Amino acid sequence: MTATPDSPSPPRPTFLEAAAVYLQPRVLIVLFLGFSSGLPLALSGSTLLFWAAEVGVNLKTIGLFALVGTPYTIKFLWAPIVDALDVPVLARWLGRRRAWLLLTQLLLMAAILFLGVNDPASAPGIVAIGALMVAAASATQDIVVDAFRIESLDENEQAAGMASYVAAYRVGMLVSSAGALYVVSGFQALGFSKSGAWSAGYAAMAVLVVIGMLTTLVASEPRKSEQADAAHGRETPIERLKRTVSGAFVDFFQHDGFAVSLVVLVFVVLFKFTDALAGVMTGPFAVELGFSRTDYANIVKGVGLIALLAGGFAGGYIARALPLAVSLLIGGILQSLANLAFSWLAVRGHDLLWLTVAITVENFTSAIGTVMFVAYLSALCRNPLHTATQYALLTALAAVGRTYLSAGAGYVADATGWAWFFAICVVAGLPSLLLLWWLHAHGHFKSLAPKRS
Repeated sequence: MTATPDSPSPPRPTFLEAAAVYLQPRVLIVLFLGFSSGLPLALSGSTLLFWAAEVGVNLKTIGLFALVGTPYTIKFLWAPIVDALDVPVLARWLGRRRAWLLLTQLLLMAAILFLGVNDPASAPGIVAIGALMVAAASATQDIVVDAFRIESLDENEQAAGMASYVAAYRVGMLVSSAGALYVVSGFQALGFSKSGAWSAGYAAMAVLVVIGMLTTLVASEPRKSEQADAAHGRETPIERLKRTVSGAFVDFFQHDGFAVSLVVLVFVVLFKFTDALAGVMTGPFAVELGFSRTDYANIVKGVGLIALLAGGFAGGYIARALPLAVSLLIGGILQSLANLAFSWLAVRGHDLLWLTVAITVENFTSAIGTVMFVAYLSALCRNPLHTATQYALLTALAAVGRTYLSAGAGYVADATGWAWFFAICVVAGLPSLLLLWWLHAHGHFKSLAPKRS
């Protein structure tokens, strides 16, 4: 029966009915791929920075290590290759998307092992190359996973898939940050040298890439990907590549007009900047306050894990219940204000209780903001012919804040002190909120409203 404007809204599903979608096979596949995507990020980011701080690398150099995340910001350059071309041999066996997934996961495992056998104190240049290799393989995996997620889920599974993906992504990051610190400490307790313990810890993280590989083998190729293969059958690889590149950019800028589209891209760059600026220095901040590796890992792995999972699913609920613009406003405000907890911790000094509070607040609010942001980026990819390329462009721009704008975080912290540094991180969230207001005022979000059944 079709609802009329005067008819009552259909009853909302019960809690069990709403929860059942999270157990759908396609949603579970996306969940495990989310873990696979989240795992490498900390290994070339926060975990590497913690390692560098622990072995005495100075703050300014630590901040510059953020530049190894460059592949995340330019991955749109090779996304059309992933979108248009097939991996020889593997594509015939697994299909277009899964072949690229397996290839990138194999490369990722090798890159993590290479990074782990070097030391940031004695060979910072080689470590930077290894981290760059990890980031490149990880960024390519993200291109394929994002396209796989958007193409494989039905419309009624997208919200659950988004929440599951974000929560699992954060768990993957947690495993390779706090989990890696636990593993390194465990190897040291077994008698490994500090350098050997870190190498063994990275080797253990490389083994966890197998989880993503197994998920790839178990999964089915998305139906839309199979349809794309059929549509591309009469095109040469070069023709497919040209059409993918031109179509993705023309389609994006024509939809809202050039001016609004340009503001959208700036908003994408700045929305998570407050998180990125603070995140670069959180590990060195804990080291300087005198917290041990184990204390820090215990808090992040314990209440931090609960907070990020709760935040991810709270974000999923908010994203389904409220308009997209309102959801983004809530997420943006919360993730910015969370930095004040670290400012207060800087004032108090070495205080385990306040470190726990700060990490809990940061994880919870950051996860909410991330779910809103993923929902927004997914909504921007309106043409299924260009899903991978457009999403890669948007997520690459989002990484600009984490990679380039946050590269000077060490200089800012060194000049202002920790309390003022985290207060500055709060202010760094304001530009994106102003842009959000501008986009809403110009009707940008009307075209992104989900279809109501």
